Amino acid sequence: MDAGYSRTEAVRHLRAADRDLRLLVDVVGPCTLAPAPDAGPHTLFDRLASSILSQQLSVKAAATIAGRLRDRASDADVPRHLDPARVAALGHEELRACGVSRPKVAALRDLADTVVTGRIPTLEELRGLDDDEVVAALTTVRGVGRWTVEMLLIFLLDRPDVFPVADVGVRRGFERTLRLERRATPAEMLDRAGSWAPFRSVAARYLWRAVDQTEQPAIR
Repeated sequence: MDAGYSRTEAVRHLRAADRDLRLLVDVVGPCTLAPAPDAGPHTLFDRLASSILSQQLSVKAAATIAGRLRDRASDADVPRHLDPARVAALGHEELRACGVSRPKVAALRDLADTVVTGRIPTLEELRGLDDDEVVAALTTVRGVGRWTVEMLLIFLLDRPDVFPVADVGVRRGFERTLRLERRATPAEMLDRAGSWAPFRSVAARYLWRAVDQTEQPAIR
């Protein structure tokens, strides 16, 4: 399932499929979306644990907590990558001392246990599953929802056609690109994005960038 895809082909398709998206692509420029590097056997655990830690926190607060945890439980062979066995070995109060909330302590413990005992697929096994199968496999973990898995599909597994309609940045970028003065619904977003397939991951990347633009793309 994980064969990679051409960003050039994706951008060409999106520009041809939707005029409003074409204007956004012209403003933002080339696609720089690239898969995150596989840093070793604990890459999957590290990414999922980081997602759990970041939930409902500012980027700065999440980074601080993750940094404290990495100081205590990093993989000895891959510095700054969390080792599930080391996390599992930390006591409740040790995790709390890192700033991890009680619900997230429970979620991290469940995640570590599922990885150590093999109750969820390895990263290599996930590469052989389709997107829905990956979602089904990983959302069995406490604290891991669909959005978390969609981010992993886009940024780690490098899947081309993931459209995270629940993502606030994607929704705001959608509204900005289409010049909407109301909140877009998930159904509306999925309907409009139908013609963007099979490259909706790249479309999501451009919608995220739309939020960063200080001016609307010019109407031509």
